[in-house]
Amino acid sequence: MQPQQTLTKAQSQQLDAALALFRKGAFGDALAIAGRLAEEAPFATDALHLTALCLLRTGDPAAAEQAFRRALAQAPNHPHVLANFATFLRRFGRQEEAVPLWRRAVIAAPQHAQAWLDLGLTELELERLPQARTALERAVALQPESAMAWHGLGALHRAADDLPAAEAALRKAVSLDPGSASAWINLGAVSRLQGRPAQALECYERARQAGHDGPELTDAIAGALLDLGRVEEAIARAREVTARHPRFVPGHLTLAHLLWEHGSPLTPEEDPLAGFDAAVRAQPDNEALQLSYVGFLIEARQAERALERIHALRARSGQPHPVLLRLEADALERLGRADQAGVLYAQLYREGGRRDPSLLNAYTRHLLKAGQWDAAAVRAIETTALDPRNQEAWAYLGTAWRLLDDPREHWLCDYERLVGMVEVEPPPGYADLETFLTDLSAVLAPMHRAVREPVQQSLRGGSQTPGRLFGRPDPVIAATEQAMRRAVERWLASLPADPAHPFLRHRARSVRFTGSWSVKLWSSGRHVNHIHPQGWMSSAFYVALPPSVRSPQGGDPHAGHIQFGQPPLELGLGLPPRRVLQPQPGRLALFPSYLWHGTVPFEDTEPRVTIAFDMVPSGPVA
Repeated sequence: MQPQQTLTKAQSQQLDAALALFRKGAFGDALAIAGRLAEEAPFATDALHLTALCLLRTGDPAAAEQAFRRALAQAPNHPHVLANFATFLRRFGRQEEAVPLWRRAVIAAPQHAQAWLDLGLTELELERLPQARTALERAVALQPESAMAWHGLGALHRAADDLPAAEAALRKAVSLDPGSASAWINLGAVSRLQGRPAQALECYERARQAGHDGPELTDAIAGALLDLGRVEEAIARAREVTARHPRFVPGHLTLAHLLWEHGSPLTPEEDPLAGFDAAVRAQPDNEALQLSYVGFLIEARQAERALERIHALRARSGQPHPVLLRLEADALERLGRADQAGVLYAQLYREGGRRDPSLLNAYTRHLLKAGQWDAAAVRAIETTALDPRNQEAWAYLGTAWRLLDDPREHWLCDYERLVGMVEVEPPPGYADLETFLTDLSAVLAPMHRAVREPVQQSLRGGSQTPGRLFGRPDPVIAATEQAMRRAVERWLASLPADPAHPFLRHRARSVRFTGSWSVKLWSSGRHVNHIHPQGWMSSAFYVALPPSVRSPQGGDPHAGHIQFGQPPLELGLGLPPRRVLQPQPGRLALFPSYLWHGTVPFEDTEPRVTIAFDMVPSGPVA
């Protein structure tokens, strides 16, 4: 490290003039002075620093980076140089390189609130939540009147799925800066996640009043309208997004999902993917749109159509694209072309898939289907080591162990101990369970407006309520949530402790609901065998059951029952369920989220109505 060079009095005056020009936005003029000073005094940190900032503003990031590095070589602990260089790196997607610089900046200047905030936001982008929490809480402590700091803390709590804390922080942010459209939008999103779509709409309107008119706001409004049951308005808003902002990919996905589930109110015969397909063909250069469309086709069980699109994209680009290769492997797997899919999965695994839980799970699924059970177990173990709470990986590992006759399957799944059918007590104010279920059915009925199941869900022949059910401002729903919590806590208290077990080691006294919805199955409807990747524990509460399920008479004695332990039939493994339970109105099934579960189809004129919710542990260990 060369010793820092002190500018002469005349040079200092010139640097002050350059800084004044920079602050006025005359970046080229400022660069002419700062650059000359940097040549005259090559070891003067302030001249190099200002040169770097000017080069960045005049569109020469490569030269700006060189100037930043030269400045840091002279003053490795200069907090402003560290913070500005870190900001530069983050701007160009180099968050991993930026974090150490911000850490050095806050060590050099512990009261530098903006550096703490930027450090926290970058850690949040990297999904390192504990580190982000430390930095953002420090930023709020240093600047309690900073709306940006509270906004960042709210974003952290939302990422951690602590929605009440997120709401409190975001409300503080908008109280400090009512004109922050982004804070209002995030507050609206948190309100919607808590089951309060009307409140979300109010937040979105405040964002619009603050001057925001971007496509993401209209897209969010469409989602809130859907949650409120205003389907026609939601579709109209989604069409507005795709018409005004044809390159906005989430808008096309929203419209496709809406039309898939609800159909078009004016033209019921409309192909729900027609608009999506037309946009894709009109924008061959929009890579994100192309890939999203292919992914939607695969989820919609139209793998042949997806494969045609993949081949067209490959022919046009001429270059292998890792995401496209993954989509091609998934499409081939769906079409039963296992040999071709296996080649692609193996290639993706070698080229970096070892660190990608999603790819590892897809590869494991392929290996199970291909009869390579030992290899499947190895891949699943890799995934659980990489992501110990990955529910899908545990499900595949349990299946591999079962196929290998490994006793660890029974330790992991233990269908007798870890699957419970719990009685739910009627909430306060209800004389009996039947009255409560009647009121609950009446509340749920108007929420089921879809004419088709969602694309990415397990149900076939039914509808699912949009958004989150729990948290809605309805006294019956609120009473239901509390009744579920009490029943869950009673069951949790009956479970043993096992610090080595992936489910039991997280056992706590209570839970936090991470998702909640209602499902209505029509005659011949069912849930295909599946798991819940976003939960730790999952459930099914039986609100209304048709006669053929309550008291089977002839036909399949298990019609409408819930079954556990049978992997998806498309894997072709021929494994029967490990346990089958008959549902009863007012009872609650509870089980680890990684257990395969599904339902047996039934035939009846009356629907089968349930509430389901996912949970994560909350509170001290029981």
